[in-house]
Amino acid sequence: MGDSQESDEKRWSHLRKILERPGPFSHPDFEPSPELLDFIRNSCKILVVGAGGLGCELLKDLAMMGFKNIHIIDMDTIDVSNLNRQFLFGRKDIGQSKAEVAASFVNDRIKGCQIIPHFCKIQDYDEEFYRQFHIIACGLDSIVARRWINGMLVSMLNYEDGVLDQSSVIPLVDGGTEGFKGNARVIFPGISACVECTLDLYPPQVTYPLCTIANTPRLPEHCIEYAKVMQWPKENPFNVPIDGDDPQHLAWIYEKSMERSQQFNIPGVTYRLVQGVVKNIIPAVASTNAVIAAMCATEVFKIATSCCLTLKNYLVFNDVDGIYTYTYEAEKKDNCLVCSQVPQVISINDPSKMKLKDIITLLTESAQYQMKSPGLTTVIDGKNKTLYISTIKSIEERTRDNLNKSLEELGLVDGSDILVADITAPTSLVIKLKYLSTDIEMAQ
Repeated sequence: MGDSQESDEKRWSHLRKILERPGPFSHPDFEPSPELLDFIRNSCKILVVGAGGLGCELLKDLAMMGFKNIHIIDMDTIDVSNLNRQFLFGRKDIGQSKAEVAASFVNDRIKGCQIIPHFCKIQDYDEEFYRQFHIIACGLDSIVARRWINGMLVSMLNYEDGVLDQSSVIPLVDGGTEGFKGNARVIFPGISACVECTLDLYPPQVTYPLCTIANTPRLPEHCIEYAKVMQWPKENPFNVPIDGDDPQHLAWIYEKSMERSQQFNIPGVTYRLVQGVVKNIIPAVASTNAVIAAMCATEVFKIATSCCLTLKNYLVFNDVDGIYTYTYEAEKKDNCLVCSQVPQVISINDPSKMKLKDIITLLTESAQYQMKSPGLTTVIDGKNKTLYISTIKSIEERTRDNLNKSLEELGLVDGSDILVADITAPTSLVIKLKYLSTDIEMAQ
């Protein structure tokens, strides 16, 4: 106990030196003060999103830096496969909430910590919840979740006569890892490039040719994809879409994958591989998580105290062969879906041939949109009209025929607005249709 108190005092001593004197890399607005340490320990409120390998490291780092008021949110429970790299968990914790176990561990280990866990999805909370935090730090393995939290923070910005109210900005520090590679970034919503501005930096989802998985499977992944893409929609075992976090769903896909692998004499199908294919899991390395988490925690500390200039604004880390880092400034996208405040226009050559399913394909497959399951509604003659929603079975059945109708048949005219809702964003996107053929006829 005495050693622990001594190490705490050493840590506070180092922090005081940083916060009570200026330095060559200090932010222009930095004013050395002993009150900054009190702000970190007592007032600054941090939200950590994700309690996996990166999130555990990040939570520990922030607590060791002196932050006491931390919330952590994660929807997952602990699996045996987590134990090799998520060091806050032990075998006794299997099946329990990641957020709750991580919070309890750090609270017990670091005196004065008041980490509050939230065992739920980030979508379960509204704007009021997120507005209470000074800084949000993400340690996620999901691009969809990143896009959602980014959209939430942008939607909370206030503008007065077109000028951003700086007090409404909640900084977002985001980290990501993939094997021996990682990145860290600092986002000031409305000021610097947001997640959506740089969406094309994220690797595309791995897919397999349908003809291969259906006719000539060669890999265990092909067997799993067949069960996922072909057999699940046909047999619909639970009358719901696939949930990669549901053990029953994974067990069903595993069983079907094994049957197909035995049929084609393809070895290598395992439950863990099924998880990886269904959830697009990328291998994680503990050392990479530790490095990226330390970078992110340092940026949180910089933002909270202004003791140093923050990262501007994207850092790449690679230790596959030696150690390499590179920092550059990602620029805001002028027509960003989320932060540009510019209406999104889709140009249509021929509305009599363009079908609604073609619009949905564009929204899901285009690098610009990368949506998952967009729901489309519009207003025609002053009345709301649902064009297509796939996530609600009863509505999907009623609107399925619209998929093969042309925009002209649906009553959509030049300049029509379509409201698009998707799991990648907390708010709906408005797209405006622009008929190029109309412009040609007018010119003639």
